[in-house]
Amino acid sequence: MRVISAANRFGALALSLALLAGCASNDTSEEEDDEFAGVQERELYELARTALDSNRYPIAIERLEALDTRYPFGAHAEQAQLELIYAYYENSDWEEARAAASRFIRLHPDHPQVDYAYYLRGLSAWQAGRFSLERLRLIDISKRDLGASRDAYNDFRELIQRYPQSEYAADAQQRIVYLRELMARHELHVADYYLRRGAYLAAVERGRWVIENYPESNATRDALATMVEGYQGLDMDDRANEVLAVLRENAPDHEQLQGSRFVPKHLGQND
Repeated sequence: MRVISAANRFGALALSLALLAGCASNDTSEEEDDEFAGVQERELYELARTALDSNRYPIAIERLEALDTRYPFGAHAEQAQLELIYAYYENSDWEEARAAASRFIRLHPDHPQVDYAYYLRGLSAWQAGRFSLERLRLIDISKRDLGASRDAYNDFRELIQRYPQSEYAADAQQRIVYLRELMARHELHVADYYLRRGAYLAAVERGRWVIENYPESNATRDALATMVEGYQGLDMDDRANEVLAVLRENAPDHEQLQGSRFVPKHLGQND
């Protein structure tokens, strides 16, 4: 039989007590570090509102996040989630705002203010796109990658389709018009690049994409001209003449039309 000495038993007991004390100390330390420990939901919400009203968005975000974590099903939970989207947006945390808006839409699809979440999601993408491009000091932002702008376009379209009577629908529609022109012009910049490289089929496809997806855009005139030049480069004269007839009918004053002649921009430069 193995005999455990009194000294060993005392050492084991001391170690156990030390470990327990350490755990208790850590728990106490975590509670002391949590400034919202013991703060009730209503009080925490009022603290967040006070920060929002004074435009202290980082502080508001901290308090609203704490509220969302501590009281996810509380009386102020849904309103706090909406205000958190707004606080993220005003703090230029656009990705966080989009994520929070998407979460709200998923959790509360029938909420009376869900259109506001759609609107803020679109605005966040709008700002993300403009900021990333303006930071580069570009004159023509349609020449850059438009990932965030496409997100904004889709978000605003979804808002209008789902909630045409929303108070945010009119502003969303105006932004859609701008974004539609921006993205159509972007496609034509790519098409122009293909024409210069002699990739005529790719240029034709880009022009057709603009006409099919952005028919209300002013860029459709140039899209037709792109298709004409692309078909000419492919020696598909019949198709080129068909599209040219449409261009003459819809844009007789187009810069690439000189009387009965069509003047290509790049055709022949790659020969």
